[in-house]
Formats: sequence, structure tokens, C-alpha cells
Amino acid sequence: MTQQNAIKIFEERKVRTVWDSEKEEWYFSIVDVIAVLTDSPNPAAYWRKLKQRLKEEGNETVTNCHGLKMLASDGKMRLTDVATTEQLFRLIQSVPSPKAEPFKLWMAQVAKERLDQMQDPELSIEQAMSDYKRLGYSDSWINQRLKSIEIRKDLTDEWKRHGLEEGVQFATLTDIIYKTWAGKTAKEYKQFKGLKKENLRDNMTNKELVLNMLAELSTKEISEATDPDSFGEHVEVARQGATVARNARLELEEKTGKPVITSLNAKKILSLQQGKEENEKSEE
Repeated sequence: MTQQNAIKIFEERKVRTVWDSEKEEWYFSIVDVIAVLTDSPNPAAYWRKLKQRLKEEGNETVTNCHGLKMLASDGKMRLTDVATTEQLFRLIQSVPSPKAEPFKLWMAQVAKERLDQMQDPELSIEQAMSDYKRLGYSDSWINQRLKSIEIRKDLTDEWKRHGLEEGVQFATLTDIIYKTWAGKTAKEYKQFKGLKKENLRDNMTNKELVLNMLAELSTKEISEATDPDSFGEHVEVARQGATVARNARLELEEKTGKPVITSLNAKKILSLQQGKEENEKSEE
């Protein structure tokens, strides 16, 4: 099974998904869907009770649902109950919610968009741009973010080429890259920005994004040049690549007198951006 993890947005709420390229099927995180439909403070507990009740009733949909590893709020890949589009349509009937019908329409649209994107890959880029714009990000930030996604994929493809495992090994190398250039692990970085479940890169400033891109690009380039054999060698390559970005960060900070790593997150950045736009309008 070839999987592609993705985050989909419904009414500004994130729903974790996995695309199975062999079955050409989306799998949705059931807990995330429950959170969207019910606004429950504990969607996991809600799902446990619902699952137990449906099993007692002999509901075959629950029996056929299975688990896949998805990125959890703690940054680790954890086994999560998932359902296909068809299974979710059936499960939603058991969840009283005014959002049920809009959510069904959204799911159908997600499925259609994926089929369209398989025919024309440029549509997936346009969809990502549309999602970020709807959340209020600037065009310059969106362009940087899309480029960072491309560079990240190039790096992970390089790691896969060497037989490294997604999950622990990828996370370990990523932490080394962050710690080396930014002085913080991914978890520390997120805590510094006041994040919980949010994606770290989605909450970086342009400067942070650019330097993280430099760190990952340098790591990939050094890996291609040196062809590391062991995981220990990959660790050293990650440090070397991230050091390139660290040196750039230190030089920029020396020249400007301003820190690159800030506690600004997407919410604060968008708030500042909106305030600036309002000031400019009032001055006109």
C-alpha cells in the first residue's frame, strides 16, 4: 500500500487523511470527523462510546473500519481509526449533527478533486494555494510554503532511496535539522510558538521558512554527494546540511540585530497583517 498523508480543511477545521494509491481511496481520521461534526471537547471519548454502541448493534461498518498511522498532536505517527468515504457516509448517519449534510458534500468534493488531480497534477498545487488563501495567508508566504513542500519531498525521497524508515528515523533526522539550525527540536519549536496540533511549517515566518528550506535542501544535496550508508552517517549529513542554514541565520541576525526564530505563529502573523492593511486603508 503506497500512502500519502494529507490534511484537508472543512470550515477551517483540519481533517487528517491518507490516500491509498493502489486502491485509489481516501481514508479519513474518524476522530477528526467526530470533532468537526460534534464540537465535542473529547472527540476520542465520543468515538469510543459510539463505536462500542454500534458494535453491540452489529454494525458492519464499524467492524470493517481499521487503523492507519497518522501524525498525532505530539508529532509522532500513531495508529488512528480511519474510514473510507463510503464507510464515513454510513457512520455519519449515527452522529446527530447539523453539519452532517455539508460534510457529506465536502467529502464527495474531496474524492472528486483527487481524481481530477491524478489527471492534472497542477490542480493539487492550485488546491493548496486556495486552502492557504482562504485561511488568510499572503501570496508571498504561500509561494514560499509550496516551495518548502517541494524541497521537503525531495529530501524525504532521498531518505527513502537509502532505505530509511518513515516515522521514527524521519522524525529523528528532522529533529536534528531543526535543533542544529534553529536551536530547538520540533517539539520545542512548537511550544515556543504556542502550538499544539498545528503544523509547525504553517506557522513559520518567511525568514524561518527560507532557512528551514536551506537546511533541508543542503541536507539532500550533501546526501547525494556523499551517499551515506548507515543511519549514523545520515545523522551527520543532517547536521552538516542544517549547519549551512545555522551559519546563514547567525550572519543575518548579526547584520540586522534581530532574531530569526520568533514566537510568532500563523494567528499572530495574520493578525499583524490585517492590522497593517487596516492602517494603510485609514491613511488613504
